[in-house]
Amino acid sequence: MIKCIATDMDGTLLNTMQEITEENRKAIMAAQEKGIEVVVATGRSYQQATHALADAGLTCPVICVNGAEIRTREGEVVDAFPIDKNLARGAASKLAKTGVYFEVYTNQGAYTVDVDQAVTILADIVLSTNPQVDPDEVRAAVQARLSDGLVHKIEDYELLFADEDQKIYKLLAFSLDADKLKEAEEALSSLEDLTVTSSGHDNIEITHRDAQKGIALESFVKAKGISLAETMAIGDNYNDVTMFERVGKAVAMGNANFEIKALCDEVTDTNEESGVAKAILSVL
Repeated sequence: MIKCIATDMDGTLLNTMQEITEENRKAIMAAQEKGIEVVVATGRSYQQATHALADAGLTCPVICVNGAEIRTREGEVVDAFPIDKNLARGAASKLAKTGVYFEVYTNQGAYTVDVDQAVTILADIVLSTNPQVDPDEVRAAVQARLSDGLVHKIEDYELLFADEDQKIYKLLAFSLDADKLKEAEEALSSLEDLTVTSSGHDNIEITHRDAQKGIALESFVKAKGISLAETMAIGDNYNDVTMFERVGKAVAMGNANFEIKALCDEVTDTNEESGVAKAILSVL
């Protein structure tokens, strides 16, 4: 019997327009009404994750920034795995030298030094994988993400590294140039205590080595008195693998690549077809 369901957000719970479909919303509420713990496990910041949940009228505990932080349904921080500030400085320097665009995620949200580049790159990435979508709608959705304060403008990332109140959780690099991303990943390989993973073919995500979704989910269910065997995880990409490796039921999205699907017990429909809802309803 499944007692806990962990779902990724981007490419999983959210559709192309970054929205939770009505089918997914109803399925999550149905699971919660039956006493099943539904936890969001995402690479997003807490602020970004709860913004999308609130738009759908949902509240859930959140494993955010790939496991760098665990929060209760009420928003209380249960555990956190920040990157050492000097190590974060070193990683940022290496990314800057490769010329890839990157953002910095902290306990207070996500930050960029170049808003215009953020909009252009993120819109291009969405359109490259979803050419059927209206470009104007995509750019409007990306712009809204910044306008809503979900990504903050900052003059220099050093301001974050020097601020004692800011805990550095993740550096997120984007590029449509696979060779450039590979160069960045290789440059980071010399830095210990970091984990480099990906939530898409167009990005790399750099976190503390213990900031992994699977580790965080294991801690979460243990605190709830639930076993991993009684847990289902739903996702679409490589930063979901540590969950798939631990849970009793691993479900890949229909839009996941072959390697991810091969790691899972089942494959549901795509994120455009409310695949999360179908996976949830199958275990209720």
